[in-house]
Amino acid sequence: MFGLFKSAQPSKLTIEGIDGEFEVKPKETILAAALRQGVRFPHSCRVGGCATCKCQLKIGKVKELTSAAYILSKEDLDQSYILGCQSIPKGDVTIRIDSLVDGVGAAPVATAGRIIGKDKLTHDIVKIDVELDNSMTYLAGQYALLSVPGLIDAPRSYSFATPTGNQGGRYLTFFIREVAGGEMSTWMNESAETGQSIVVEGPYGDFYLRNSDKPLILIAGGSGLAPILAILEDALQFKNPRDVTFLFGARTQNDLYCLDQIIRIQDNWAGKFEFIPVLSAEPEESDWQGERGFITESLKRFAGPNKQAYLCGPPPMLDAAEAVLNDAGISINDVFSDKFLDRSYGTSK
Repeated sequence: MFGLFKSAQPSKLTIEGIDGEFEVKPKETILAAALRQGVRFPHSCRVGGCATCKCQLKIGKVKELTSAAYILSKEDLDQSYILGCQSIPKGDVTIRIDSLVDGVGAAPVATAGRIIGKDKLTHDIVKIDVELDNSMTYLAGQYALLSVPGLIDAPRSYSFATPTGNQGGRYLTFFIREVAGGEMSTWMNESAETGQSIVVEGPYGDFYLRNSDKPLILIAGGSGLAPILAILEDALQFKNPRDVTFLFGARTQNDLYCLDQIIRIQDNWAGKFEFIPVLSAEPEESDWQGERGFITESLKRFAGPNKQAYLCGPPPMLDAAEAVLNDAGISINDVFSDKFLDRSYGTSK
């Protein structure tokens, strides 16, 4: 009789690539348990809206607090990927965190630094330059978690906008778009000043240029330009000869930025480089002579088999672009996406 009221027992969590087992308390998520015990588990929003804590469930079962079907791709779901922040184990479980097992880039570290530069790029995107106390090595395309001691302790994820470079990763740049209700993005755009202390933890993520000779299709929207620029600058340093088609989506001419930098890359690229900015809300009476409409309509002209694609920007744009690429015959193994989510998609940047 008393067995009916037996309290729930902790579960055991095993993470491939990390020695030992970790205790997961009843009703505790995988992410919360890992962080509590010192695991550097990639994460950001903690509410199931960003996929930063994506991991693969290898053994066992979990209870999902919210469905991961919107955030994760069909391919991810078919391969048993889950969101660590929304998954409570039903017994002992084993998971795989790709960035830990695959050795993508350097191991994450947290280091202090300070803001040394701030420039407005558009009405809602600011460029933040940071000097670190200690260097950080990362792959172009990866991201870091930023926090502001005493002001914004919960970290937010932002992609590196430049490659490691000759300074060994002591000087970093981020593009931060202001979103309504976003604590970090609002502070960075409106209140941040040079000299302000900041903590940077990283690198994280598996968005980086793969070795291949296939022509590249690059797609960026909004602040999603940051990792694409980092990848291009890094590839330029090594005279990468792959042909590039780069589509940059924005609402109006005023939302385009870093055009001089892109043109410089185009002029010095070893292979063919075609740059196509696409405006979705440019006034009809303006002097704009370039592409108009949704970026997916322009993409249809350039997508084709035997190409490799890298996409970064808001989820609706990327979902639509992935469908176009799939219809064009590009293998899912050659499509790499980095969805930039904010409060409007359930996160709190």
